[in-house]
This record gives sequence, structure tokens and C-alpha cells, in this order.
Amino acid sequence: MDNKKFTLWNRITAAVVSLIAAVTYLVTIEPTASFWDCGEFIASSYKLEVGHPPGNPVFQLFARLFTMFGDNMHAAVAVNAFSAICSALTIFFLYLTIVFLAKRIVKPSEDGTYSLGKAIAIFGSGAVGALAYTFSDTFWFSAVEGEVYAMSSLITALVFWAMIKWYEQADQPYANRWIVLISFLMGLSIGIHLLNLLAIPALVFLYYYKQRENGHYTLKEYLKIFLVSVVILAVILFGIIPYLPKIAAYFDLFFVNTLGLPFNSGAVFFMVALLGLCFFGLFRTMKLQKVFANTVLLCFTMIVIGFSLFSIVIIRSSAKTPTNEYQPDNPFTLVRYLGREQYGSNPLVYGQYFDSPYEIETTTYWAPMGDKYIKAEGPGEVKYTDGKMLFPRMWSGNSESHIAFYKSYMGNGGQVVPGAQHKKPTFFQNLTFFFDYQLNWMYWRYFMWNFAGRQNDIHSPSPGDPFIGNWESGIGIIDNIRLMDQSDAPDYLKNNKGKNHYYMLPLLLGIIGIFFQFGRDKRGCWLTFLMFFMTGIAIVIYLNQPPYQVRERDYAYAGSFYSFSIWIGLAVAAVYNWISSSCEKKAGAKKCDATIAAVVTAALLGVPALMASENWDDHDRSNRYTAVEMARNYLNSVGENGILVTHGDNDTFPLWYAQEVENVRPDVRIANTSLLGTDWHIDQMKYAVNESAPLDLTVSPRQYLYGTNEFIYIYDTRDTALYLSDVMNIFKHPKAKIPLSSGKMVDYIASRKLIIPVNKENVLKYGILDEKYADMIPDEIVLTMSKDKDYLTKPELFMLDLLSNYQWDRPINLLSMGGDINIGIKEYLMYEGFSYKFVPIKNKTKSTDIGFADPEDLYYKIKNVYKWDALKRTDYFVDYQNFYTFCGVLSQRNLFVNAAKEMLKIKDYERAIELLDMCQECVPAENFPLDVTYLGFSNEYMVLDMIETYFRAGADAKALELAKKFEDELFVSTEFFLMNYDDTKREFDACYNCISYIAELADHFGHVDYGNEVRKRFNDLLGVEEE
Repeated sequence: MDNKKFTLWNRITAAVVSLIAAVTYLVTIEPTASFWDCGEFIASSYKLEVGHPPGNPVFQLFARLFTMFGDNMHAAVAVNAFSAICSALTIFFLYLTIVFLAKRIVKPSEDGTYSLGKAIAIFGSGAVGALAYTFSDTFWFSAVEGEVYAMSSLITALVFWAMIKWYEQADQPYANRWIVLISFLMGLSIGIHLLNLLAIPALVFLYYYKQRENGHYTLKEYLKIFLVSVVILAVILFGIIPYLPKIAAYFDLFFVNTLGLPFNSGAVFFMVALLGLCFFGLFRTMKLQKVFANTVLLCFTMIVIGFSLFSIVIIRSSAKTPTNEYQPDNPFTLVRYLGREQYGSNPLVYGQYFDSPYEIETTTYWAPMGDKYIKAEGPGEVKYTDGKMLFPRMWSGNSESHIAFYKSYMGNGGQVVPGAQHKKPTFFQNLTFFFDYQLNWMYWRYFMWNFAGRQNDIHSPSPGDPFIGNWESGIGIIDNIRLMDQSDAPDYLKNNKGKNHYYMLPLLLGIIGIFFQFGRDKRGCWLTFLMFFMTGIAIVIYLNQPPYQVRERDYAYAGSFYSFSIWIGLAVAAVYNWISSSCEKKAGAKKCDATIAAVVTAALLGVPALMASENWDDHDRSNRYTAVEMARNYLNSVGENGILVTHGDNDTFPLWYAQEVENVRPDVRIANTSLLGTDWHIDQMKYAVNESAPLDLTVSPRQYLYGTNEFIYIYDTRDTALYLSDVMNIFKHPKAKIPLSSGKMVDYIASRKLIIPVNKENVLKYGILDEKYADMIPDEIVLTMSKDKDYLTKPELFMLDLLSNYQWDRPINLLSMGGDINIGIKEYLMYEGFSYKFVPIKNKTKSTDIGFADPEDLYYKIKNVYKWDALKRTDYFVDYQNFYTFCGVLSQRNLFVNAAKEMLKIKDYERAIELLDMCQECVPAENFPLDVTYLGFSNEYMVLDMIETYFRAGADAKALELAKKFEDELFVSTEFFLMNYDDTKREFDACYNCISYIAELADHFGHVDYGNEVRKRFNDLLGVEEE
């Protein structure tokens, strides 16, 4: 095959592989926003708003471009399609990369051409490796949602391909344009995700390999090359990214505070001056014919130009967009934004263990106030005084659960540290945690998910549980030794759609590829390994993750799995080479060469085909609209122009999407307690957003600046109820301070009992309560904080400030009964289904007993306001996040049961039964099984509540029908838990309690025979004979 034909067929194969990926991803994308960050990314892209640190302006610009081809109702699918296309292009460049590396192994003939067999083997290598990555678990997951990881993967693939192009053209004129392009892409990638920078070491080695293509490097020279790559990476990561904005900030400080110019004027001057100097230097070095200096300066300039797109963040933040996280509208705040300051930092090389003694040192920072920058006091910097160690892995003392987890690796060992309650782990214990949890559980487990097989999609935050979250190959003897025989497990475990078995075939091909490449092309193998290591194990070391992550983190290591897929592809060349070599001396071997290559390629294409067939059902997100439907219901639970207090990512980001993109209830103001601990989120509450008026807050910014009043002490000397407005006036008075033991004077809250006057007229006028409750409305209410509460958090301060001027003219609704807001407000909440409304009637609300509620209003909302169309569909994949949300965090069955119980209170049995029937329709057992005991939710108790409520409503037949279905599922679980009793005692007991309660309910409502039948079935299971 001549080179022209080779190039043509290579391009055709690349296009076909990329097309397969594109079709796969576009067919399986989620049609709207999903849980976690996707809603925020889509919303911030659609309106070019400011997302969470460290920002992603480049992603937003491209995503916004895609949304311009449709209306707002198709913006989400457009952004998701953008991710799908980015992912397909990643596969395109992966194919070309594998072909490049395969060509270094499968040598051409003396005339520079490839035989048909060799050409097929090379194309086959690219196709098998690229398609294996196409259908891999982690990459496919990111490819079908509006997240940054798909675009980040594309840039990484594009950068490596561009370096390959330079390598191939290095001896030609203008070859360095590829290095300049790489520099620009590196600059742009900062505005997508920093993972792309980890490709730098491999690029540097490729550069040096070309300088001495046919020569050798000594070990010392290799170390120097690696050091150069580390220096370049460090210059960008720890030099350009933090210090260019910091220098711009100090220019701005001079321009604003000294020259009296507006904010950002100094930063603009610095940017123009810097680029001016860069271009002057470029022309100067060109004139002096300083090629190397010119190239380096040109690369730096391109990085700066790409990085300069972060100016969009300042511009949009200054416009006070509705989503404006961290409010980086000036260069000083941008520095903190880029540094992810709100997330804290983890020790890396040398630092504290989880109970190291420490001191707090006072810090200051520049903050905009009025038309000047002021020097504000920061939250303080923690300085650890003792107990430091090398390579600290067991460092997080944020919670007792973290400490207990660390101590499980220490036993009774460790070293006593003066002033510390807990011992310091030995270096060996520290490494044991690193290898077992951080490396094995948080990396190699994910690696095996992608290339050996996966047990299920259920989140498992820690190792040791044999039933959830493990890798599982499908090879019985291996899986049973590791995880026990689980063939009799309940259906949600045994037939979980996330159970994907590859029989270790991708892993086997990858290992073959590693050895073959190492034997034939050590340089190529080292480049691949560098990419594999830097985007995998190096990230594990850098992140230094604490225990109990809130979600699986495999998406962070997609680049590592990309590199392993190269080795999977090279296995085709290996197998072809072995077979063709063994047939070389046989007659007609040359004629069979192409056949051998084609057969090997076709056979090994079966591996990505297997991965596709296994992974399709749990990666197909089509027809899934549940996250946005939930967001709509949250918003619609709030009255007109109301305030909704949320707490986390999954009860906030979908709501931002619904408001900003689909224009759902733009009159509702969302206040997130996780963000109300920051000054910028409180600031945003003070200005109008969409159709929501500003909140009436009176505490000045100086009293809630970052680092100020992070904790507000309660100094109650009277034990007397005071008007909240008076308490807040004391708090705001500049001379009202109390001294700490250090002598520092601080603001305080003067009472634990806070009186709030009630404007009865407004309570009725603005629909906070119905007219029928008018006689129950008092003149004032008292919020009472417990006596063991010594301080308030900043979110609690925000709530007190809001309520101190509250005229009862805007409904206030809270999710999860207010979460961590403990100011006595939980005693004045009324159940609204999806949220709790703040009302002036004292009430004790529990998840199983909602107390005071409005039955008619609740019934109306469930029937006419809240929507269940997405939830009740049975043609979509219900993943673990949906299980967790709709059976756990926000139990949908509980919602219907609570409403049905309210109907019983007013003796409307017909509507109670109607709501329970509606529950079975809207929360189908096909999607959400009646029994998911092992997941640890409250779901089973909600089902029992449904059965009991049916009985109490007089619908015995429906109660018994549901009970029998539930009973059947429970007995499958009970038998399995009995067989594995040592590991599942808690779950067995839970099942037994449910079974016993079914029998008791049957007895109580006159169905003794059925109750006895249930007991007999349980006794038979235990092998107990009845007396």
C-alpha cells in the first residue's frame, strides 16, 4: 500500500471510529440537566454567568455557542451535545495517536510503504484502542453530560496530537508553529480544567527524543529532562496562574487607592503593558535572530493570551449576573477564586496529621469596599506547631468520622504527640492508608471498573463492603473468592444495570500492549507511561483525598484510562506480529498476511463491542428528566416572590438551571446555606435577581466580610426573650463588643430567645397561611436556641438578619427542615411536600409526623402543582443518584404518604386512597423497588407506612396487595442476608423488623391468617418448626 492510500484509509478509519463515538454519545446523552455540577455549568454557559471556582470561561464560551442554535428549552441538550462532540473528537485524536505509536513498532518496507497486512494491523490498533476508550465506563459517563471533563479530555488529546505533528515535521520549516499552538491550547485549558497541564512531561520528553532521534540518553540526562518538564509545569501551575493575576491586583491597588481610578483600571493597564512587552520582545528577538528566545517568548505570550480569557470572569461578575459564585469582580478576588480558597488546601510533601497541635495566625487581605480597597482581617492561617510528618496522607481532622477511619489503619499503634488527643500515625501506617485507600480504592478500583468490570453503580465511600462499589470481572472463580457468591442477592444488587462484566479482556489486551511496546519501542512506552502516571497516580498523590468522598471520583482519572487504551490498541499489532512471525517461513505466508491482520483486528474488535453491550444500559441517559422535574417542584413549593433556603449541590444547581435557562419561577430567591458562609453570597441577596426583589438585610458588609464573624458568640446574661430587631441592633452597633480571652473585641448575639412580631394582615394577604387559620396566628413568636449553643455560624446570622426586619410579606421555605440552621426556626415550619414553610404557628415536625399542615393545600399541590411525569416513566435508567435522591434524601413515597395521612385527619378516606394509588403510579416499583434495604435509606419504612395508611383508609385489599409484593421482595433479601449474616446483620434485622410489622398490621386490621402466613414463611426460612 503506497503512502497516499495509507493516509487516505487512515483518515477514513479515524473518521469512522469518531463517527461511531459521536453517534453513541449523541444517542445516549441526557436530554436536560442532570445532578451535581451540570445544572450550574449549563446555566452559567447559557447566560455567561460565573460558576464555582476556579472557573471555566473557555468551556462556557464554546457551550454558549452551541446553545445559540436553539431556544432555551433546548439549551441543556445543546451543551450535552457539545460534550458528546468533544468526546467524539477526543476519540479521533486518540486513534491518530495510537496509529503514530503503532507505526513506530510496525516498521514499513525499505521503500517506506506498508504492506496491506501491516496497514490493517496499524489501523486495527487505532480502532480497537480508540473504541475501547469510547465505550469505557468513566469516559462515556462524562461524554453525555454538560461538564468540563469532555472538553478537557479533547484539549489533552489535541495537545498530544499536536506534539506528534511537530515530531513528524520538526525538520521542516515553521515546525515550531505546533509548539506555539500547544502553548495557546495550554493557556486556553486553564479556563477549562487544569488536568491538561499534566501532559507537559510527556511533551517535553517527546521534544528531547526528536533532538536525539537515533541516539541515546544517559540516566542523568533523563533525570535532567524530567526536571525540565517539572519546572515548566511548576512555572505555569505555581507561577503564571497565581502570580500574573496577583501582580495585576497590586497594579489595581495603586490605580484605585492612589490615583483614584475605578476598580480594574490597574489590571487592564497591566494586561496591556504585559502584552505590549511581549510583542516588543518578539519583534526584538526576531530582529536579532534569537530563535530559541523568540520561541520561548512566543510560547509565553500565547499562554498569556489564552489565560487572559479569565478577564471574561471579571467582566461578567461586574455585571452582577444571577449566578456569580465568589463574585470575582476585581483582581484580588480573582486571585482567591483561581486559588480555590473556599475549598481549603491539603498537605502534600510535608505537613500535619489529623490531630496536629496548631495555632491561628492573623492574616489580612485586600477587599473592595465602596470605591477603594481596604485591608481586611482574614479568617486566620493555621500554623501547625508539632506532629508534622513526611508525605502526610492521614491529615483531615475535619470530622470524627475521618479520625475514626484513619484510626482503623492504626489499631493501637502510633506516636504520642504532646498537646494532641490522638496519636500520630507511623510512616508505615500512613503508607498503608495511602496504598489501601487512596491508591487502591480511589484509583485502581476505578481502573478495574474500566478494564476488568464493575459490580454495580452504588456509591461506596470506603473499602471493605463486598456488595457495593467493587470491581467485578464476570469470571466466577475470581469474583467469588473476592466478593463471595452473590447469585442470590436481591434484584437491585444482582441485576443492577451498572453490573458490567468484561472478563478482564481489555485489561489483558492492555498488558499485552505494554510488553509489546516496551520490547519494540521503549521511548514510546515511556511516553505512554508518563501520560498514564501523570494523569492517574500523580493526581492521587496531589489530591491527597480524605475519607468518605460524597461521590465516586473516577472522572478525575479519565486521562490515565485514555493512556491505557493506547496499550489496548497496540495489542492488535502485538498479536498480528506474533502470528505473522510464526507463519513467516510457511509457504504463502505473504498472501495470508492481510488475512491474518484482518482476522486479528476483527477478533479484537470484539472487546470494545463487549464493552459497548455491557455499558449501554447504564450509560444511556435518554428520557431522563428527573433532576429538572425535581427542581421545578422545589421552586413551585414556594409562594409568590418567596425565598427558598437550600443546602447542597443537588438541591441548588438544578434549581439554578431551571430558573436561569427554562425561566421557571424567576420570582423565587434561592439562598444556599453552604454559600451563605461567604460574603459574596450575602452580597448577592441584597440586589435584585431576575424577578426577585432584594432581601431586606441590614448588617453591613464590614461585619460579614470573608474572615469576619465566621462564628458569632452568644452572650446571654439575662435569659430573657428580646426582640430580634433589638438583638441585631446591638450586634450592628460599633461599640457593642465583648472581649475574648486573647483580648480581641468581637460582635455578639445578646439572647438565645428572640421575639419576632407577626404582621397578621400580611400573613394572610401573601398566602403564608390560609384565612381559616387566622384565629391561630399570634401577635409574636419566639425563636429559642438551646442552652448548649454557644455561637452562631454566618448562615445563621444571615437568617437572623433576614428575620429581624421580616414583614411576613414574602414566604420563606426551607429544604430539609432548615438543615444546619439551628436558631429555633424548626419549631415554626409547616410541611409543603417538597419544602417546609416558615409560619407563625408553633409546630413539631418530623419525617414520619408532619404535625400541623394544611390538608387541602397539600392535596392541591400534589395533584395540580407538582409534576411527576419524569419520575413515573419506566423507559429511563434509574442510577444510584436517583435512588439516593428519590428513595433517601427526598423520599417521594414519604411525600405521598404524608399527604394521605392528612386526608385521614379530616376523614377524607377516598382522597387518602387516591393519593396512595397515585404514589404507586408515580413511584413505580419497577424503577424504585419496594425493598432496597442494603442501601440504608428509609424507603422500607415509607412502604410500611403506605400499607398501614391503606388499612386505616379502609382499602384492605390494596393494603394486602402491596404488603404481599413487599413481602416477596423482603424475603429474597432476608434469605440473602441470612446466608451472609456476618456481613449483613444490620440489614437482616431491618428486614425482620419490616416482616414482623407486616404481620402485626395484618393482625391489627383483622387479617390474622395472612399475619400467621407471613410468620410461618419467616420461620420456614430460619428452619424453625412451629410449636
